[in-house]
Parts: sequence; C-alpha cells; structure tokens
Amino acid sequence: MTSLDGLSHVRLEGDVLRIAIATADNGTSLDFDGVSQGTTALQAVTAGTLAARSVLLIGEGANFCAGGNVRAFAAAENRGEFVDYLARTLHDFVRAIDAVEVPVVAAVQGWAAGAGMSLVCASDVSIGGPSTKLRPAYPSIGYTPDGGMSWTLPRIVGIAKAREILLTDAIIGGDEAVRLGILSRLVGDDEIREEALRVARTLAAGPTAAYAGIKRLLAQSGQRSLSEQLDAETASISAAAAGPTGREGVDAFVEKRRADFSAGQ
Repeated sequence: MTSLDGLSHVRLEGDVLRIAIATADNGTSLDFDGVSQGTTALQAVTAGTLAARSVLLIGEGANFCAGGNVRAFAAAENRGEFVDYLARTLHDFVRAIDAVEVPVVAAVQGWAAGAGMSLVCASDVSIGGPSTKLRPAYPSIGYTPDGGMSWTLPRIVGIAKAREILLTDAIIGGDEAVRLGILSRLVGDDEIREEALRVARTLAAGPTAAYAGIKRLLAQSGQRSLSEQLDAETASISAAAAGPTGREGVDAFVEKRRADFSAGQ
C-alpha cells in the first residue's frame, strides 16, 4: 500500500483523503507542493494502493484558494515557460480528480479565485458560506483560464452564462454560486470546514461502488445519445445488483437495518 510519509499537505483522516491545496503562506495562493502531493495520493487511490473512500479539498487559511501566486509569475525569468510548468502541474491534479471514482468534496471558505474556482468546479460536492466569493480572476491579469474552467464552467452554468462570467471576470457571491450550481449549498462561515468533513465522512461510509458507477455514468453521458445512455444504465444497475454493494443495500432494506457498505468494496 502507498505510504503518505513525507507528504505534508496530504493525510488520511479515517477513510477521508484530505488534501490542502493552499496555505496561509503567499496569501493562500495555490500551493503547488499540495497540488503535486495531491496528484500522487489521488493516483494511488485510483490504483487501489491507498485506501480512501472520499476526498476532501481544503485551504488552510482564510481562503479556499486565492488563485495563482502572481508575484511569482512576475518574478519568473521566462514567464511563459514558468506558467506552462505550473499549468501542467495543476492539470495533472485536475485529471487525477476527474479519474478518481470516490466522491470529492470541497470546503470553500473565503475566496475561490482563479485555479481555486477551477477546483471548485471540478469537485463533486462543494460547501460554501455567506462570505464565500468566487472569481475567474484570469482576465484581471491578462490571462486565459486553466484548471479546466473553460470546460467545467459551461457544463455547470451553460455556455452563455460562462461567457459572461469569464469575460467580465465576475465576482460571484455564495448565494448566487448556489443558484448557478457552482456551490452545492451554504452553511455558516464558521461551519464550512466542519460540514465539508462531515459530508466527506458520510460519503466515505456509503456505497463506494455505487458512487463510482454514478460518476462514470455522469462523465460519459455527454458523449452518448439517450438510447446509448439507457443501455449504459442497464449494464451499470444490473452489475450493481449482482455485486456485494447492491446485495448489501437491498438486504439491509428488506431486513429493516442500516446497510454496512464497509465490507466487500
């Protein structure tokens, strides 16, 4: 099994893989040690060498992530090469988030700007608060999006709204982000991390195999016709019914007891 020794930004809290994508250092800008370590850990989960049943993305500081470190961009000898390296590193992380079959939860306190907003869009469930604010932030420094935002945002809010948000560099408050579907829901600002961890723990105790099937169906639905998706759903639900997760869920329902999805998954 993969060890997390030496990975200071990543740790297992029970069955929850916690990844710190920003710290108070450098104004809670994206921490690329956390991103790289997160990629390693997520790839291990996907490979089956790290036992995690959900993932929690968190910023350690006032913000979830205030975006890229613009001062580091300015100081780079070759800005294009430097940003190319950073984007590739971030995109390995986004690909790992997309590939992992367990649920990914984001605790979105404060600002989620630039790459921080991209990671919110890449998550399965995102918990914010009344003071949460999201902003693309790329146009303000003359950049274009990274982190998959130009792909995920139109799929969440629609292409026309995505154009408006990106071109006007809109600041989106918590209530509006929930209305648009970028955030899942709001809790009190001081409850965000606790609630996101609670959600991650609840998902970790749930039917992991079913979650994986749900994520696959959703990910592939955009490339299929309705008829093709119905065939995929038939194959998926019949496999679930025959597997240990589905058997346990149905048996528990019939026997009027709480299902135990921890075994056989």
